[in-house]
Amino acid sequence: MKLKVNGKEAYYTSSGREIDKNQPSIVFVHGSGLSHVTWVLQTRYFAFHGYNTIAVDLPGHGDSEGPPLKTIEEMADWVADLLTALGIEKASYVGHSQGCLVGLEFAQRHPEKLDLLALINGSMSMKMNTELLDLALNKDQKAVDLMMDWVHGPLGHKGGHPVPGLSHLGMGGQLVSSNNDGTLGADFNACDKYTNGETAAKSIKHPTLCIKIVVLHKGSCHCKAIEFEIDSDLEKIMQCNCSICIRKNAKMIMVPKSNFKLLKGKEDLSLYQFNLNLAEHFFCKHCGIYTHHNRRTDPNGMGINLGCLDDVDPLDYEAGLNDGRKLS
Repeated sequence: MKLKVNGKEAYYTSSGREIDKNQPSIVFVHGSGLSHVTWVLQTRYFAFHGYNTIAVDLPGHGDSEGPPLKTIEEMADWVADLLTALGIEKASYVGHSQGCLVGLEFAQRHPEKLDLLALINGSMSMKMNTELLDLALNKDQKAVDLMMDWVHGPLGHKGGHPVPGLSHLGMGGQLVSSNNDGTLGADFNACDKYTNGETAAKSIKHPTLCIKIVVLHKGSCHCKAIEFEIDSDLEKIMQCNCSICIRKNAKMIMVPKSNFKLLKGKEDLSLYQFNLNLAEHFFCKHCGIYTHHNRRTDPNGMGINLGCLDDVDPLDYEAGLNDGRKLS
């Protein structure tokens, strides 16, 4: 559906339902280079469960008239103006990635229009890689390719879409390519320049849900006697310099114990402990590979050998330092 916002044509979808002023409303705001298509499943669900759903195309995206807006602040004001044009006094806000920055700013600048706030895979700032930013500003297709690789990771290249014949990389690349006429560069630049996230977050008084999407990874020792799976975003990767870790020299992904599931081989694990006998280091009895350990400094946390994950090349990841030497 289309309407005029600040004199420009703006597109949104309501999943084919008319706006009912007696129902609560949810506005969905997409990420960089994307459009309302991002929300097709979510909007359909809520539209048929008692909500007005408004999934927008920000200016210059999808079917909304350009040019793209240059700052996160302008985008937040535009969302407020859109709701005013629709006659909606207050709405819940759902944002993804760049849409989270817009949501933070919307909450600070227009609190009277906000009911609830939900932020998916966002942060308070999004500094861009300078090479990627330059490629996007120059409308280079390589910017889209790099974005798809970064967003979907190594696993995305292997398929895995729940609908046979569809590809996450192919669909995402096609969608972002349609906005690679300067819009993607404008979005990246707006994210890179935005600095008010922490201040905006501190000002929020509304109920807020932050969702971080993690991926299920399967792993094993070398001989496959031990198999496991973890839920992880592969962000907290460490190497430890304690007396045992310096010898095994493994990059480790840190996860809560609740995110780890041993699928096979409990009887094939060998336990090694030393010093205070608090940490528990597990190895395969047959091939000798270190698979995981229960941490001494965090009773609820585990370290997983990054090299044991089936879909991950540990050489692709940099690791921070866990200074275990000082605990010895």
